[in-house]
Amino acid sequence: MILYIVRHGIAVDRTDPNSPPDPERPLTARGVKKTRLAALGLGKFEIKPDPFITSPLIRAVQTAEIFTEALGFPPSRIRSSEHLKPAADPAEFLKELSRLKAKEVICFGHAPHVDTMISQLAGARGVFTSMKKAGVACFECGASLGRWDLLWLVTPKMLRQLAE
Repeated sequence: MILYIVRHGIAVDRTDPNSPPDPERPLTARGVKKTRLAALGLGKFEIKPDPFITSPLIRAVQTAEIFTEALGFPPSRIRSSEHLKPAADPAEFLKELSRLKAKEVICFGHAPHVDTMISQLAGARGVFTSMKKAGVACFECGASLGRWDLLWLVTPKMLRQLAE
């Protein structure tokens, strides 16, 4: 299985006095634009994920919708997982993932959750990444069950450059 891990795009600042409650904080206009370009850049890799799994928080859902459209898939491929919420245990999402019979999966989540999941997949003793918004990491499940290999990690800037 190939797993793509995406951090959501730029969202409304939680300290903004007009910010809605955290679960409802949307992407900003700038966030939508930058996320779309990053998604188009990822499309250059000709990936074919199915399913698209997202945190239920609106900024992650919007990011999943942008990536789905940019990669040429229908929004019906998107599904939600409580195990991708910011405070969730990444091990629970990995258990959910182990029950899937998919060749490629893409998921959309939040910091620090995505960084913790990356470190767990890589078998690291601690967090060693700080994913940028709309950045993507790619792992492949090795021959032995439960062993994951980090194939690549790209910044959103690199993805946007690929799109241009």
